[in-house]
Amino acid sequence: MASGSGETPPRSCKQAPQAGRPRTVASIRRLVLRLATANPSWGYRRIHGELALLGIAIAASTVWEILKTKGIDPAPHRATTTWAAFLRSQADAILAMDFIETITLTGQRQYILAAIHHSGRRVRILGTTAHPTHTWVTQAVRNLIMDLEDAGRAARLRFLVRDRDAKYPALIGEILSAAGIATVLTGVRMPRMNAITERWVKALRTELLDRALIWNQTHLRHALREYERHYNQHRTHRSLAAAAPLRARPQSLEHDRIERLTVRRRDRLGGVLHAYRHAA
Repeated sequence: MASGSGETPPRSCKQAPQAGRPRTVASIRRLVLRLATANPSWGYRRIHGELALLGIAIAASTVWEILKTKGIDPAPHRATTTWAAFLRSQADAILAMDFIETITLTGQRQYILAAIHHSGRRVRILGTTAHPTHTWVTQAVRNLIMDLEDAGRAARLRFLVRDRDAKYPALIGEILSAAGIATVLTGVRMPRMNAITERWVKALRTELLDRALIWNQTHLRHALREYERHYNQHRTHRSLAAAAPLRARPQSLEHDRIERLTVRRRDRLGGVLHAYRHAA
């Protein structure tokens, strides 16, 4: 037919393949999102560079597209460190402190001052008093610093987390600062900012104070010493993979020893606390 007839020539039944960039494999997309989540300060070019070190050749624009598709903001908007992330990243350098109140059978109110290391979960009970004056608290903190220095741990600590209780004098900030430890104050009525200490306080009440009749201050101090020893040397912790702060998790028993298993219970504080050990 003549070309000037005005009719459109028929198209071929088979379409030519469309040119374009192939879709990024799912594993690379997951890795990009993983890097962005774990490193809030990394922009898409920094993530692209890390992928290149792993031998993954994709365009920087592809990384940007993956992040944009998932609604992940650019690095400057993701770089703010959350409180939980700060606690996790600095756990080995953080000590937390708190007061616990209890009442003895004589009706006297007692104040317990304790500190706990975030990473190792070791607890130090600094003392008890019916009158937590600034002088008493200051001396307790001085004793804590000397104890940490004697144990060779003071140099590793950088932060002390506590609430804004008026029982803490301003002087302890200077004492801690001289030891290279900065004071981090929690928000008003925000106990979750000192969550590790709050969990320990709950354990202390559940396992000791709510189950024992405390006669007086002398009896309270004795009970606290026993609980501190039990907590640090025997009680297991999920965050420590079932180890104790001052005792590593033992090796699993061989099958033949399990068949001849003999376990004995050791009581503390008249049976308030139980500890189980293999018979000698």
